[in-house]
Amino acid sequence: MRRSLITLLDFVALANLVKCIPVSKPHFYWEKTKYFIAFGDSYTYVQGTSGYPNYSFIGSYLPNQFSFTPETLLADQIVQNFTATAEGGPNWVEYLTGCGLHNGTLPQSCDIQLWDFAFAGAGVSEAFLPLHHDFTVPLVNQTQQYLSWAEPVIGGRNMDKSSALVAVWIGINDINDSVNQLTGIAFREFWDRIVSAVFEQSVKPMYEAGYNNFLFVNLPPLDRTAANQKRLLPRPSKAEIGWWNRALEKQSKAFAQQNTNVKTMFYDANTFLNGIMDNPGTYGITNTTNYCPAYNQLDVLTDPNKYGCQPLDEYFWYNSGHM
Repeated sequence: MRRSLITLLDFVALANLVKCIPVSKPHFYWEKTKYFIAFGDSYTYVQGTSGYPNYSFIGSYLPNQFSFTPETLLADQIVQNFTATAEGGPNWVEYLTGCGLHNGTLPQSCDIQLWDFAFAGAGVSEAFLPLHHDFTVPLVNQTQQYLSWAEPVIGGRNMDKSSALVAVWIGINDINDSVNQLTGIAFREFWDRIVSAVFEQSVKPMYEAGYNNFLFVNLPPLDRTAANQKRLLPRPSKAEIGWWNRALEKQSKAFAQQNTNVKTMFYDANTFLNGIMDNPGTYGITNTTNYCPAYNQLDVLTDPNKYGCQPLDEYFWYNSGHM
């Protein structure tokens, strides 16, 4: 994502987190946050020196790559380069925390430590949909990986977990894979089961480990990708995205009601990003319908005309599925 777009997204998100706090529930203050623990897919992953190239901060699902030693974790650096994220540069968690914006950042050196276990291409669980690759770590296994080998190092007795925020942005691959691979299935009920697994198999174990501040982000406007805008019937459709997003919001609220010391926060990225697409000029964006096919060429940043492209900052879509 471009700096102007994602920075504004960060500020709006933070405003929502601070303003919309019911008196009867636990409070959350961004200013007191010292640890940001992220799970999800390519929208959220950052590249680490001990990660699978172009996919993760640390490890993979391959044999002997899922676990790691404390020494490996603490020596792992966030790498910042053109292919370090799926957005062609820093992503939202790096801008939000200020951690990892420069090449070779140790998370523990940041004022807000960014521990990112998201894996590019991840879905919620292989119990529902096939893995994209044999090395892909699904969400429910990302939290397992964190709790098994990172929690004893990062979240031990020295961590004040009231100053930690756990962020989950997942579902992009689940909904795309569902509509492209499955037939004869009731998607609304199917996705409701997948979202339930998010809470039962990932959020609940994190809560039981002592974490009680959670941020959930809903699906972006995937019905308006460059390819979908050319289709008479976009897949996923706006309605289908709404089914997932409503299930996520409903179950987020239910989890907080069931656990009185939990603060769950729901960020409506879908509404915000649709607003950008509807009013692109406000953000310096001139193209919301296509993307530059040479987005991954290093010199496209300095010479977009060579590829018949506009400057990348003028596109909403970075490629076929990322902003």
